[in-house]
Amino acid sequence: MTNNILLKFAKKGINLSPDAYAKVMKSDNPVNLASELIVKLKSNDFKPVDLISVNGKTIDEITGNISTSSDEHAIQDNTHEVESGVESTDETKDKSDIKNTDSIKPKSKLETSNDKDESSEGIVKKEDSEKIEDAKIQFKRNLEKSNVEYDFEVLQDSSNKSYTSGEIGDLITYFQSRYEKLSKILKQRPDLKMTTKIADIEDGQTTLNLILMVKEIRTTKNGHKFIEFEDDTGSLSILFSNKNEELFADAEKLVRDEVVGVIANKDGDFVIANQLIYPDVTRIEEKEMDFGIVFLSDVHIGSLTFLEDAFKKFIDWINCEYGNEEQRKVAEDIKYLIVAGDIVDGIGVYPNQDKELSIKDIREQYEEAARFLGNIRSDIKIIITPGNHDASRLAEPQPAVPEEYAKSLYKLNNVEFVSNPAVVSLDGINVLIYHGESFNELPMAIKGLSYEKNEQMMEELLRKRHLAPIYGERTPLASELEDYLVIEKVPDIFHTGHIHINSYKKYNGIHLINSGTFQTQTEYQKIKNIEPTPAQVPVIDKGQYKLFRFID
Repeated sequence: MTNNILLKFAKKGINLSPDAYAKVMKSDNPVNLASELIVKLKSNDFKPVDLISVNGKTIDEITGNISTSSDEHAIQDNTHEVESGVESTDETKDKSDIKNTDSIKPKSKLETSNDKDESSEGIVKKEDSEKIEDAKIQFKRNLEKSNVEYDFEVLQDSSNKSYTSGEIGDLITYFQSRYEKLSKILKQRPDLKMTTKIADIEDGQTTLNLILMVKEIRTTKNGHKFIEFEDDTGSLSILFSNKNEELFADAEKLVRDEVVGVIANKDGDFVIANQLIYPDVTRIEEKEMDFGIVFLSDVHIGSLTFLEDAFKKFIDWINCEYGNEEQRKVAEDIKYLIVAGDIVDGIGVYPNQDKELSIKDIREQYEEAARFLGNIRSDIKIIITPGNHDASRLAEPQPAVPEEYAKSLYKLNNVEFVSNPAVVSLDGINVLIYHGESFNELPMAIKGLSYEKNEQMMEELLRKRHLAPIYGERTPLASELEDYLVIEKVPDIFHTGHIHINSYKKYNGIHLINSGTFQTQTEYQKIKNIEPTPAQVPVIDKGQYKLFRFID
């Protein structure tokens, strides 16, 4: 019931603080109370910004348990309540798995990386540069005007396109949008140019070419897969035999609600699959680029485990003031910096988070973030998307971080805010940015996937052409009138975060990058035996992948 209650609010763009959530769940009938609260919260008395984190006082006010004026429902600035829009029950902590991921204990020295598919610049060492002053970073660089010309374009941003009411009709429209978008992609395959709808299958028809959505997956007593599919005309069960090893292995990667092509044989009422066709991405040609892009995520400013010294070194490096000659040369090439969510640690994201915070006010956390980013040289354009720790709604797609909470960041003249997910064009290089909340459930849904090899999860999402295919489980998804998580355009770069483990792979010519974190390992991660990689910064420098480390 917990998941249903949370989704009920998330679908309406409403997020509850820990005490508000507790009050709802302790009521005699949480489902009915949730419905009544949603009606009142969506009335004209409350603004959208008020719904980013509804506190316990607001719940009491609405239910009549206490007497307060209507002016007291606003979000508190200096409390420990949720302002990043994530529930805080123990069940939620387990449900998120990686929601609060952090990083491994810093080593005294880190050697040059020799991972395959990457040419690493290695650790940026103190002895390679002038000694860094211990003084706090001053907000100064952004005051300098830049003469650099940017060919910057936002190709996809759902920030101002949320029209869902959360009703069943919207949910149907949402899945119709998903099916139509992925059908269009699949119909580009030769075997699927001519397809049959389920309702149009004739009695004597033996060969079926179908485009279907997965409804239910079952395993027979003999170990075969018996999968129920559907389209917009009906449903059909298809057998995937384990005797066809290659096909069966492909079928084992199917998850609910994804859209695929199926070639099958029909014998009476019995249908056996011959071929499974994923939407997948076609191989792309690499584009020439004469500049560099830096990829960050999960900085977690405001956390006690935020690696401030390492982040200062990173800023000095990107300002060409730190590192050896070769490392500074790469820094000179940097034109864009992307932050794929969780630039701050948020408030009330998980139980007892306040004990692990150095800054316990969400606005002050963004002020601190502006102080750091404001010291990055002004000729670098910075693109920021939200994550599950940021002050945006939890349900995906997440709109851009509101100016209400990040006023100082909005004042920086080289910062652009976009939604999660988003697609941007940087001088002709298309970058798909997704924080990565769906990584929480993929390892449990698909055998062989793991957090430690998150580049494999990224590859699987590209094969499915969807960033969060499973609806109604661990990843909160808003039933928008359009499914914005379908990967319609094939990107040149796919950038994610959330897992806090740096990874890189090239798939069909596409750079797959998870940018790790600037946070050390938390107690929660120790329990889960998760060892993230701290202060490792990936760069695409003139088309080549490089990795820099900022821990002594």
